[in-house]
Parts: sequence; C-alpha cells; structure tokens
Amino acid sequence: MELAGRVNTALKTICATNCPTVALFRNPTAPNAMLFAESGKAKLVYAPQFFAAAYEGQGDGAILAVIAHELGHALDDSLGAVWVKSTWPPEVRADSWAGCALARMDLSASDLQSAITALAKYPPSVQAKWTERLAGVRAGYAQCGGDASKLERPTAYSK
Repeated sequence: MELAGRVNTALKTICATNCPTVALFRNPTAPNAMLFAESGKAKLVYAPQFFAAAYEGQGDGAILAVIAHELGHALDDSLGAVWVKSTWPPEVRADSWAGCALARMDLSASDLQSAITALAKYPPSVQAKWTERLAGVRAGYAQCGGDASKLERPTAYSK
C-alpha cells in the first residue's frame, strides 16, 4: 500500500531505528481501522470498505491521517515523547503522533485539510472530544516542524 509507505517514511524521521514493526492486514469484518500494539510490534487491521469510503470522501489525505493515527498508538506504546502529555487519553496521544507524521509528510493544503476532516469525521470508537483531539494534532504538528495555523477546524464534523 503506497500511502502506508508515505506514513512509514515520515515516521522514520521521528523514531529512526526505534520505530515499531507494523504489519498491515485487510479484514472486511473489521469496523474500520484499529491497531494492536505490544512490545514494539503492531498489527494494523483495516476494513477495505472503510478505506474506500474515506478515500472517496477525502482522498489520499484521509487515508494518510487514519494510518498515521493508528501508527500513533504504536509510537505512543513504544516511544513516548516529552511533548505528548501523559494526562491526554490514548486517542489524543495517537492524534498528536498523527499530527507529527502529517507535518513530516509536508502535505499539500488540500491533502492536509482532507486529513483533518477525516480525523474529525471518523472518530475512534472510544469517544474523545474533537476539541481535545484537534489540540493533540496541533501539538504534534507544531512539534514536528509544521505551521499549526494551517490546521483548520472542520465544522461539519466537530463535536
């Protein structure tokens, strides 16, 4: 999957040789996308129909954001970072890593907006307020060299 490669390349600039090993699995019975991580090894399981719907709605940016969020869980499990607040819930910590990866991918303005829209539109099953999640994305994006003012708030999906 070419888009997963883009996320992995961006993450390599963050974790270098300490990146978790991630295997990608298609599963049509999965509800959307999820990550199982333990001891630096992770399995990203996704429903092809979920990725197809996200892609049709928001394009590459959506898929990049979803993969970055899921891999954010693995990074949070294996690395941690000073700028990722331990008081944040796991979904916000994963969003902060996703923000960092999005900054390192240097997306076009439209792909970046699509990524943020997808994160808002497809919330994790464990609900976290979008305002908290966006704060995590902004923190990670800024920490990893992005201009957080480029992150617009998608009003259609905000909660």
